[in-house]
Amino acid sequence: METSHAIHLINPVVVELWGPAAIRWYGLAYLAGFAAAFWLLLRWSKQGWLRVAADDIQSLIVYCVVGVMVGGRLGFLLFYDFASWRADPFLVVRIWQGGMASHGGMIGLAVAMFLFARSRQIPLLHVSDAICAASPLGIFFGRLANFVNGELYGRSSEVPWAIYFPTERPEFFPGGAWAAHRYDVEVIHEFIAQGLIVPRHPSQLYAAFVEGLLLFAILAWLRRAGAWKVPGLLSAAFLFFYAWGRIAVEFVREPEIVYWGWLTQGQLLSVGMLVAAIIVWKYSRSAVSGGEGLTDRYPS
Repeated sequence: METSHAIHLINPVVVELWGPAAIRWYGLAYLAGFAAAFWLLLRWSKQGWLRVAADDIQSLIVYCVVGVMVGGRLGFLLFYDFASWRADPFLVVRIWQGGMASHGGMIGLAVAMFLFARSRQIPLLHVSDAICAASPLGIFFGRLANFVNGELYGRSSEVPWAIYFPTERPEFFPGGAWAAHRYDVEVIHEFIAQGLIVPRHPSQLYAAFVEGLLLFAILAWLRRAGAWKVPGLLSAAFLFFYAWGRIAVEFVREPEIVYWGWLTQGQLLSVGMLVAAIIVWKYSRSAVSGGEGLTDRYPS
């Protein structure tokens, strides 16, 4: 049977090791994101914009890695799968089964930045501005990994670039049998013919562009325009533009949880980010009026 849309047949595993242990594209995406952040932060430190010694950048990245991983995992279980976690408390450590929440990762990252800034006696907003300016590249790689995994796919659609995601129907093969048929094209075509698998928006790729590349470009432009001189302005801009980008993408993404028939969990959490953006922006303005701006002491 021929189909008018592409079928997602990408294997999320790069190399099988032993048991659940494997090298996965998802893990490599996290590695790429943190590597990109390390390179940017080190560059900014040497340029003098980031008031963190080059020798401390590695420690800052370690703080961020722990914050994102712990916050992302706890956020997913709290926001999206609390019932399963309550039934199985050890689910929190079985990260190979998947399940990370971007909003939870950002909360964990905020805690990590606070702890690092306090340990080095550096203004928190200065650290957060640098991390926020670098983070969209990590989001970009993470969304690409979501696409590779065939997760967080979009709502059904007949747009020419819509894709069939076989991961939509794991319940057809209970007891883990789906893994043996995940790439069985004949079985997948049969499900497509029966209308059991439908073409969907590749919303992961939309998010990679909007939440990743576009956001990175906006923050880079603001930084070069002098936003770094106002502590917290880049942080507020990150929260503001990420939240609106996420809200927009959620309209074509298949929602996990919906309130009042239309508001998704992701959009609700993003509203909280908009509130946080306003709070940070107001604090930023008060810091400038109080003479805490960096002015020209730290070059762009």
